[in-house]
Amino acid sequence: MTKWTAPQVEMAWFSALCDDDYEFLGQPDPALRSTFEHCRNIVLTADRYGFDNVLLPSGYQLGIDNTAFAAGMAPLTQQIRMLLAIRCGELVVPQVARQLATLDQMLGGRLTINIISSDVPGEKLDSEPRYRRSTEIMYVLRRLLDREGVDFRGDFIDLTLEPPRIATVSGNSPLFYFGGLSPAARECAAAGADVFLMWPDVTASMLEVKADMDRRAAEKGRSLRYGWRSHVIVRETEDQARAAASRLLSKLDVDAGTAIRQKSLDSASSGVARQTELREAADDEGYVERHLWTGVGRARSGAGAAIVGDPDQVLAKLHELAEAGIEAFILSGYPHAAECDLFARHVLPHMNHGRLEFEPHPVTV
Repeated sequence: MTKWTAPQVEMAWFSALCDDDYEFLGQPDPALRSTFEHCRNIVLTADRYGFDNVLLPSGYQLGIDNTAFAAGMAPLTQQIRMLLAIRCGELVVPQVARQLATLDQMLGGRLTINIISSDVPGEKLDSEPRYRRSTEIMYVLRRLLDREGVDFRGDFIDLTLEPPRIATVSGNSPLFYFGGLSPAARECAAAGADVFLMWPDVTASMLEVKADMDRRAAEKGRSLRYGWRSHVIVRETEDQARAAASRLLSKLDVDAGTAIRQKSLDSASSGVARQTELREAADDEGYVERHLWTGVGRARSGAGAAIVGDPDQVLAKLHELAEAGIEAFILSGYPHAAECDLFARHVLPHMNHGRLEFEPHPVTV
């Protein structure tokens, strides 16, 4: 087995709260529906194996509520952090500040936050003002979670308020994770994110995005850390891993895959467009690089590629990305609990991993 010599990274898994768990992509299975029991078992598997964090996604149309789920999981988990996605279009900031501080106390300080620049359900706001609204929300939310009063007059928030009595365990805001590729999204991330998340891409393109984000953040007197959100398929041999990838798509109807992608609220985003470009550039089997398979994106919006290979090959790809500056990985696979078990047994023990720890920068507006 290859020895891990790259820097320490945060390893996170994914709990399929948004009806996104399959044995065969595009073939819903009642046993894999997003229920509290099913998603609980995914998180408990990741916690038992020692993953550092777990992403709890959020979608208005699909699955179960992730905030209620996180509260229910707090007393059931031991050490794993929870990366709670919050949708900016669906929240009232003072209320969510109290809610997040309460959750962090229930988790013993193990809360992290994934900022989603969403629309209000049933409404549509253009990209630039939507991301400007998200920047204002991040600014006010961080101040309240940092136990600071707010006197703010923005385009979307007009608020003078002292922080709530309840505070996080540390007395400070949890880390903000954030992703998006459009110019407006990049400016929003540069102003307010702590960890900039990228979907799968070839390494050269990832480095171009990272360089651009470093520049944008520096112009605002800030700096960013970087994360990678993708799927993974690891088996004892490369042939077995590639066969597992093919099997995953073996029952997919093209029209059903298109319907699944279009159902997502982010189906028209710049990030999704880039995932489409990768699929179009891939070979006949869907590989845009030897170990980067784009087939997942045929039946899923969002992160649409998987690292595929034997344990050494998967570890080498993660090592390559870590050396390029990725400090947090959020991985998933199908079915999620089964692939978590495979990755945890074959790859995780050979990595130098731990929680991402640093002092976040203030948000600029």
